Amino acid sequence: MLAITQASLRSITRSPSAVIFSLGFPLVFIVVFGFISGNRIRLEVGVDERCDTTTTLYQSILKIPNVELITDKSEAELKQQLIKGRVDAILYIHPGKDSAAGKIVELITSKASREKGSFVQSVLTNLIDKQNISFFRTLSKDQESQETGTGNWANNLAQLKQSEIEGREYKMIDFILPGQLGFSILSAGVFGTAFVFFSLRQTLVLKRFFATPISRTFIVLGEALSRLIFQLAGSLIIILIGKYVFGFTLINGFTTLIEMLLLSALGLIVFMGFGFVVSGLAKSESVIPPLANIVTLPQFLLSGTFFPIDAFPPWLQTICKGLPLTYLNDALRKVAFEGAGLMDISHQILVIALWGVIVYIAAIRFFRWE
Repeated sequence: MLAITQASLRSITRSPSAVIFSLGFPLVFIVVFGFISGNRIRLEVGVDERCDTTTTLYQSILKIPNVELITDKSEAELKQQLIKGRVDAILYIHPGKDSAAGKIVELITSKASREKGSFVQSVLTNLIDKQNISFFRTLSKDQESQETGTGNWANNLAQLKQSEIEGREYKMIDFILPGQLGFSILSAGVFGTAFVFFSLRQTLVLKRFFATPISRTFIVLGEALSRLIFQLAGSLIIILIGKYVFGFTLINGFTTLIEMLLLSALGLIVFMGFGFVVSGLAKSESVIPPLANIVTLPQFLLSGTFFPIDAFPPWLQTICKGLPLTYLNDALRKVAFEGAGLMDISHQILVIALWGVIVYIAAIRFFRWE
């Protein structure tokens, strides 16, 4: 029994798939989800150029860990970001004593980020209440309060005025669907290509192809085109179901649909290169899943597929911004919700294309026909 146990244990530890699926995946999930910032909601608040940053209230906001203040954009830029849902609110603390009722704190939100805007409003209301209560307590203990007129001490209070501007409502499906579309394209490109070409090689189908006049280029292109047609049909179904069942935003209608399909095609072509590399490196069919998951799993978790990469610490965000799926997901979301054209996302397209050049150089090096 001990001998069988020892032999079985040795067999398991020598199996890459067993090690990856039993130990690797759980550890990766634990580490990645453990890095999400304590499940805190991250709030991005634009600061108006005219905002009084010397107040106690502003200094208190700076100390809130999950509130990021954006101070390097103009008023017009902030309003455009607010309409698109890329900032959650705009803060303007009026300088001086603007009202007999006290200092005015103005907060502008939009429908594009209504939920987070409500969180920002709650945070500010809480801070203002604490500040006003603290002032009253100090005033009650102050022996000179008798000399302070009602109109004077009222000016030390703060009051919040909240307003909402128009903006497209950013629904959960508007974030989830592009991520799942990228997920599908990456899976099809890596797993599908790797398994197909390994199987063709193992069953000697490729060897039989070589006995015919067909060239190797046409073999690759034939498989690539069939996968491209199938995946684009799948992408079309995903987008249409999202649009007509869940209200997914296609801001420019048919034009946006075509642009999303073009991005899907580019992503699939690049990710197929990873599949060629995996197919060439794999010595047996059981090795393909671990190798493919080394390529896909980090991108599934770190590329904004299931949740924004802003949830990670800054050093991990740097890694996220080096992955091709991050740029594909970002490009799909900008095209669908913000109405960006292909020229507007040229940076994302160039990064994806650069990854394509790198991975196909590796594919030429590692891919095997026999």
